[in-house]
Amino acid sequence: MTPIAPELSQTNGLDPSNPSASNPSLANSPLAPTDTFLHRHIGPSDAEVAEMLKLLGYESLDALSDSAVPAAIRLTKDLKLGPPRGEFELLAELHDLARKNKVVRSFIGQGYSGTVTPPVILRNILENPGWYTQYTPYQAEISQGRLEALLNFQTLISDLTALPLANASLLDEGTAAAEAMSMCRSIVLDREEGAPATFFVAADCHPQTIAVVRTRARSQGIEVVVGDPGEVGGRQYAVGSKLVGVLLQYPTTDGRILDYTKVIEKAHAAGAMVVMAADLLALTLIKPPGELGADIAVGSAQRFGVPMGYGGPHAAYMSTKIEYARKMPGRIIGVSKDVHGKPALRLTLQTREQHIRREKATSNICTAQVLLAIMASMYAVYHGPAGLKRIARRIHDATRILAEGLKRLGHDAGSDAFFDTLRIKLDPKCGFTPEEVVAGALKKNINLRPYADGSVGIAVDETVSREDLLAILEAFNNVDALPFTVSDLEAVIQTRNSQPATRNSTFLTHPVFNSHHSETELLRYIFKLQSRDLSLAHSMIPLGSCTMKLNGTSEMIPVTWPSLAHLHPYAPLDQAKGYQKLFKDLEKWLAEITGFAAVSLQPNAGSQGEYAGLLVIRAYHESRGQGHRKICLIPTSAHGTNPASAIVAGLHTVAVACDQQGNIDVEDLKAKAKEHEANLACLMVTYPSTHGVFEESIKEICKIVHHHGGQVYMDGANMNAQVGLTSPGACGADVCHLNLHKTFCIPHGGGGPGVGPIAVAKHLKALLPALLPGAEEGMGYRVSGIGKDGNSVHPKPDALNPGPVGMVSAAPYGSAAILPIPWVYIALMGASGLKKATQVAILNANYVAKRLEAHYPALYRGKSGLCAHECILDCREFERTAGVKVEDIAKRLMDYGFHAPTMSWPTPGTLMVEPTESESKGELDRFCEAMIHIREEIRAVETGQLDRSDNPLKHAPHTAATVTADAWTHKYPREQAAYPAKWLRDHKFWPTVGRVDNPYGDRNLVCACPPVDAE
Repeated sequence: MTPIAPELSQTNGLDPSNPSASNPSLANSPLAPTDTFLHRHIGPSDAEVAEMLKLLGYESLDALSDSAVPAAIRLTKDLKLGPPRGEFELLAELHDLARKNKVVRSFIGQGYSGTVTPPVILRNILENPGWYTQYTPYQAEISQGRLEALLNFQTLISDLTALPLANASLLDEGTAAAEAMSMCRSIVLDREEGAPATFFVAADCHPQTIAVVRTRARSQGIEVVVGDPGEVGGRQYAVGSKLVGVLLQYPTTDGRILDYTKVIEKAHAAGAMVVMAADLLALTLIKPPGELGADIAVGSAQRFGVPMGYGGPHAAYMSTKIEYARKMPGRIIGVSKDVHGKPALRLTLQTREQHIRREKATSNICTAQVLLAIMASMYAVYHGPAGLKRIARRIHDATRILAEGLKRLGHDAGSDAFFDTLRIKLDPKCGFTPEEVVAGALKKNINLRPYADGSVGIAVDETVSREDLLAILEAFNNVDALPFTVSDLEAVIQTRNSQPATRNSTFLTHPVFNSHHSETELLRYIFKLQSRDLSLAHSMIPLGSCTMKLNGTSEMIPVTWPSLAHLHPYAPLDQAKGYQKLFKDLEKWLAEITGFAAVSLQPNAGSQGEYAGLLVIRAYHESRGQGHRKICLIPTSAHGTNPASAIVAGLHTVAVACDQQGNIDVEDLKAKAKEHEANLACLMVTYPSTHGVFEESIKEICKIVHHHGGQVYMDGANMNAQVGLTSPGACGADVCHLNLHKTFCIPHGGGGPGVGPIAVAKHLKALLPALLPGAEEGMGYRVSGIGKDGNSVHPKPDALNPGPVGMVSAAPYGSAAILPIPWVYIALMGASGLKKATQVAILNANYVAKRLEAHYPALYRGKSGLCAHECILDCREFERTAGVKVEDIAKRLMDYGFHAPTMSWPTPGTLMVEPTESESKGELDRFCEAMIHIREEIRAVETGQLDRSDNPLKHAPHTAATVTADAWTHKYPREQAAYPAKWLRDHKFWPTVGRVDNPYGDRNLVCACPPVDAE
């Protein structure tokens, strides 16, 4: 089994049934917990809060929040979430809950495999805040370590799939396949906007992948045909429709390795592209998609050391040909150079990011599964090409042993080549049923995969043991003892060569994959890269709209408990009773917080939440016979994922203007709603606004949209300013998504993972991506969108029973393994703690704005003169007075040891600051002092004391190599460059590269590990 951090012991003297945990009346008793989390999560002490309030002119947090939040939407009752809790008692309670899960050896397959996480990776990456608290690497100079690890991931994917361009990961295999479908349509139809498209999906793809593809296709008007791949060339499609792509599973979901050469030739002859969903580990032994002629490869890197986690998070992958670079969704890491000519990494092809393309987007993905992709890349670095082949051969040999043994028992193990998966047809004379085989295996603590036709699937993985093989064979045996031993079978297969579709090409030849195979070497490599990244372990990351707050250790510890980490997402439901209780708790709490009736936890990213929420709105209109309603109103200030998500959901966007204060222009909204009344589907709104203001007119805005037949979708990006004070429901919205990696403490992980559940009002409850009772192929439940034949189905909604919208993620509960984080956070904070966290977030933002107002005026304020939980600092004048751009300020902040605030969004030439409630007054003051220092440097340029072109801002950031070089050619001293503030003498974070040359990286596209002689 995977080495995992030890769980809490039940012999530690703690009674998990501590009455103070369940009885709020005892929370203030003499025996109440002393280790409550509230004062650990909130940075400023009570004395500091009072001091900050005094500066702002308020007597209390309640007075401040009452002034900031419009009276019409304020909550009149406390949230029903109980009191704050102690960390020790709550972890014991969660441990007791997790023990209700049954960790069974799952050989189900279907895209999820048991794996061994090397302890050096587990401890030093997954459990290390130096890796999981970093922000997205938009500021490349202080993200070089993570960027290198992601470049390694891209190289891993490109090499194994034999396609030259890979991205830095996607969300899961199902959504990656859906993204590939959209990419195929975009490439094949190109400028034929709106032209009908058909996408062919092989029936032997994983059923959940088919379901996710169907959901996406339906929203985008793409016809999906599911069938035998051999039909690709001769099948007739809808009149006028163009076959844009073919999706093939490699190996198939039931394990067969097929030669797809002719299928690919037929697809290309029809003008279609070919997507292959391939098993990465199998590709170390079998011919890769690129060599077979595929155009795109997708899949999951889960089995490269990332636990199954009941479905996620895992890093999906996509690779393709170089010519499709600008059509590829997600992020791509590229090699560029800095101002000194030194190689430097960055996010490349920035303009291809979908949220920048807005209404022209073909995808709404603006994230990656960074932390998990890094784990997978380090798994490959640690094992190297020879080690990966060893693991793959061992798995294949174990599968061959099973096949040999099952044939000796009279069963049909199939005649096709295989890698790790078998589909067994029982000997008709064996005297027992498939159900009895599955039940017999379960008695031996093993899950197998039953099929509706009576066959049984077995998918072997890296964790398989001799005892597992014996137990499986015994489950298929109809006599008291096996007539052979595993050793007998092992001796037989050693005399036979079995290398179907042998791979002859080399892979992972770069030294990085051939130099770190001892734990000592990998440990040093991990920490070398970690030292090149700024994270919350170093300083505050004051990013507007991204909420980089504390990811508490107590919240993070359960993620690696075996009882949560090692469950297969399609295991029988009764094996996940602990998870089911956790899900119900979390759904109930999030419904209470949002003021809505129901929650779906399935969307596994904020972008997926937006998409799912819009699908619910579409399904609602369709259920009422108004499927023509497809106009989505979006304020011009909205985050770019909003219009991108609307396009992906099959809606048409119409912009609504904002006024001089950054608020939605109500008169323009009225006019647009009236103009599009017949076809109005919804309004997408962020609250507080993207300008960091509680708009007074939010209830009126919602009423206008409802009056004209639309629904209101609220983007949950700014929920950190709402919890406990107001809610989307109180504002009048109908649906919202929540960024659990923002407000609810799931860490950013360097750009991912995330979770984006949606909450809906009562009239939309039945339309959520849902789990229905019943049995799917013998598993404990059926996932909406998967039929009993193992293929995907998507019932069309009707007026009486609209049904759920279909699957939006590949696993029933999305990234289930990280849901314990918000569960712990909400339970620890309680109602009063969550409210105080929101109030302190508002306090901290207004404190920063007040301290800096003489140097950087806050651009937008509400009616009371306050901002919400973030403020926008106006830097536009500096370019005129000193030639200093907002980017110069951002890079100079690195010299002070800070990550820059959000640059030039939603207003060009500004910085959006969100300090969060977790930062102490001392850290806020340090940030403010850095910003004031920088303003003084700008002033020195304005007065001529510093040169307009040769000054510390224009040449920031300064590396250690630069300031210690023999030659110093600048007109300002080295000390000002390196140590502009006194606190830096105590601790200094050094960027490892100078300012990165972005255009050079785009002109010279290199997205894999460069040759050693190029470094």
